[in-house]
Amino acid sequence: MEISPDKEKLIELAHYRMPFGKFKGRYLVDLPEPYLVWFNQKGFPEGKLGMLLKSMFEIKVNGLEPIIRKVQRDFSPKK
Repeated sequence: MEISPDKEKLIELAHYRMPFGKFKGRYLVDLPEPYLVWFNQKGFPEGKLGMLLKSMFEIKVNGLEPIIRKVQRDFSPKK
């Protein structure tokens, strides 16, 4: 079984900005890890934002931020 990431979703994740709160406007990759840990403990929001935050939590916990930063540099966001 081969797992391959969805390129479009990875590009979206790399360019997605926090839509509300203290960190409004920041790229999800730039959110502090403790903030994502808090969401993981309390529960991620429903829907697309929750899925993206949960993905970013896993990326940060596993030290994979350089991949997201490379995607930000190399691929423009889809409009």
